[in-house]
Amino acid sequence: MKLNIATLPARSDFVDATYRVLVDAITDGSLAPGERLTQEEIAEQLHVSRSPVLQALRLLKKDGFIEDAPGRGVQVAQLDIAWVANLYQVRGALDALAARLAAQSRSTIDPALMDRGRRAAEGDDLRAIIDTDLAFHNAIYLASGNPLIAESAERHWMHLRRVMGAVHRVARHRATLWDEHQSIADAIAQGDAERAVELSDLHISRASTNLVGELRKLYPLATVAAPRA
Repeated sequence: MKLNIATLPARSDFVDATYRVLVDAITDGSLAPGERLTQEEIAEQLHVSRSPVLQALRLLKKDGFIEDAPGRGVQVAQLDIAWVANLYQVRGALDALAARLAAQSRSTIDPALMDRGRRAAEGDDLRAIIDTDLAFHNAIYLASGNPLIAESAERHWMHLRRVMGAVHRVARHRATLWDEHQSIADAIAQGDAERAVELSDLHISRASTNLVGELRKLYPLATVAAPRA
């Protein structure tokens, strides 16, 4: 296990900072599904006491990132394919609502963001690919004028980042992603709410089918379990 301590500020809320470092490590695959986590090793690597590590682990367990490992503490939670499919259903509903509200106000998505997203999609920087994708959808959440959409989506996106990271490490990012984003942005700017919702639904449906399909290839023996979070 190797954690990136560069993201742990010298003066901060160590519980929150430890949580974020561990989430990033789980998301980018540095901590693999099933990998055992120990308070002692994490505290040593991050140069913090065991107390904030213990609290961070409790939060990670509550949020579904880690799970009990019978007889050996806790481990990184396995990716639950059925739960991922359910997650995309919820995300799809939130994105469609955001697109409708944003279109009603004829909001414009920053062209510079669209350019950054296309450049990221052409490269190999996994974090940049995922971050720009998230930034696009956050821009629509903001444009919707309903702050509860972004608040509701935030928790789901933590898990979606993990799924996207697992898939994009082995499968080439879909070249059409930002074409789909542009079509949604155009419909919003034109005030065509029905078209924006239709395109948003199609975009999420394709993403779900693609990611769940790739996960099944990566984890062919994965069990179908009840949602954890």
